Amino acid sequence: MSGIVVIEEDALMRGLLIEWLSAEGYPVRAAASVDAQAPDKADLVIVDVYMPRHEGANNRLRAVKAAHPQTPLIAISAQFRPGLSGSSTTADALGVRQVIAKPFSQTDLLAAVHGVIGPAG
Repeated sequence: MSGIVVIEEDALMRGLLIEWLSAEGYPVRAAASVDAQAPDKADLVIVDVYMPRHEGANNRLRAVKAAHPQTPLIAISAQFRPGLSGSSTTADALGVRQVIAKPFSQTDLLAAVHGVIGPAG
């Protein structure tokens, strides 16, 4: 397994995602932005798609897809409708495998990751 790349600007949220995924046995690499993440092989990219200092979800997703063209994506955002998760019209519109609305639980995150790439190891 190549691992999961987390792209999340908020340091606390990034740390929490790393903790949850690592505890489940996934190798995790993280960055605050797409620019800080060198393109490399990954099994999954989890990306926060709404960042106020950036041009928005579509530009962010284009950059992630360019860096990881064959890698499935899970989009997370506080801008998604509360309770929104899983494969949906929103996921299809964004071109990602799953979406998760913030705030979400560890259970929600792991269910999405398992649904896309299966359990660790």
